[in-house]
Order: sequence, then C-alpha cells, then structure tokens
Amino acid sequence: MRRRLASGIELRNASSDADYAAVVELQQQTWGDSFDDAVPPPMLKISQKMGGVVAGAYDGAGRMLGFIYGMSGFRFGERAHWSHMLAVTRDARGLGLGRELKAFQRELLLELDVETVYWTYDPLVARNANLNLNRLGALPVEYVVDMYGEDTGSILHSGLGTDRFIVAWAIGSERVAGLMEGGPAAGPTRDTPPFPVDETLPETAWVEVPPNIGSILRSAPEDASAWRRRTREQFQGHLGSGYAVTGFTWRPNDDAHTLLNRRYYYRLEKLEGTETQ
Repeated sequence: MRRRLASGIELRNASSDADYAAVVELQQQTWGDSFDDAVPPPMLKISQKMGGVVAGAYDGAGRMLGFIYGMSGFRFGERAHWSHMLAVTRDARGLGLGRELKAFQRELLLELDVETVYWTYDPLVARNANLNLNRLGALPVEYVVDMYGEDTGSILHSGLGTDRFIVAWAIGSERVAGLMEGGPAAGPTRDTPPFPVDETLPETAWVEVPPNIGSILRSAPEDASAWRRRTREQFQGHLGSGYAVTGFTWRPNDDAHTLLNRRYYYRLEKLEGTETQ
C-alpha cells in the first residue's frame, strides 16, 4: 500500500534492504547508538511476514523521514497488533508525520481485520499524551513500572526508568474513525478547569504532568525523578481503586498561552460498580 500526502511525502511499506537499514539508522538517531533494544532488519522482515507493519514516510528523494513498526498476534483471545516503535527525523518533526504514520498503520491493519492496537508511551511526556489520547483516540489501560527495565542504554531513558502506559486503540470504532477523518480533537478546551466539581464526591481525579519532562531531566534530574515518583504513586493508587484514565487536558499557567506555559493533567474517572475508598 502507498499513500501520498499533500506535502508530497509518500507513506509506504518498507520493502528493500535500504528501507530496513534506514529504519535501523533512525532507531539509532532517536534512541542513541548504545540503545540495547534496536530491532534489526531480520526481525523487521519476519514481522511483516506475520502480518506486522514496517512502514516509512519518504521525501521526494526517497529519504526516510519517519517509520512505524509493530507486530501482529493475539491478545485476550482476539486478533490484535502491538505498535512497538515510531520515530521521525529531527528535521521532519512538526509536520504531523507521527499521526500520519499511525493513520497509515490503521489502514493496513483494518484490512487484516485487526480491531485493537496496543502500544506504550511514557505518561510524563505531555506531547505524546496529547497525540495518543486527544488526536488518535487511544486510552491507557495499564500502568507498568519499568516496562523495558531501569536502563535500556538509550539517552532518552537514562535516569528516569521506563514506566509506561499501555494504551488500547480501538481502530474500528466510530470515535476513532471520526478523529482520523478530521473530526475535532477529543480533548476539552483550555477553559475547562481540571478540578472535581464536588471534592466530597471524588468520582473524578486529576494527575498533573510537566510540560516538558525532557528539559527537566537535562537541567534538574532530581526534579524529574520526583515527577516520576509522584505520578507513579498517583496512577497506581487511582487505577488500583477502580479509576480509569479517560482524558488529557491542560489549562494556561499565565496569560502567555504557549506550550511551556500550560499545566497538563490526566483525567481519571471512577468506573461504574466500584466503591470510593
């Protein structure tokens, strides 16, 4: 399958040795040369043979600007797909290629009768939370401490561990279809206050995350670690008490409505049939 964007960038399946080599090179560019979990060409090819996805975004000269990789199989007795990696070159970030690659992946998987796609992301990364929950319509279903170990060798994970949300993306649902067809993002406006209406009835909870955890990790590692400890405790506590993550929102921190002058919150709601502790 191939699809050409209005920008001229082409989305297509990886199919040549050069394509697979480019995927490996972009893994190294993204996660560092010492990244222990890089996926080599043989595994990329085998995944495709078994209904997996290895696809890239290419410019007019054929240079790979981004890729997406995942494996297909069964989860909870149903056909499913695990989307393991997505990366975009530094010079192509901001073009919306992450969302375009996910949309292309969705098209490929719907043809294989896959209904649910799973992947992980760091709950502390606000931009990924916004993409996953608000623009794609996926929802976290599990919080895992150090999903990939305490240190993968990647510069992106150093000092912070690899706590992850596992999200489920119901690619055949009307909600997701609407978002993929250009419907409004799922998130509320900035005028929505992230607080329970009645704090004596805590049916809604909010967990705050920083606007840019990467910047904090570089400038103040101890503060980044504090964010991890605090949010880990909050997520585990709420999820263990019958809450589910249902949204991601923000409000302005001051009059300058820039990305870094916002406060970001996950919304968690009490599931029906559970008791408030």
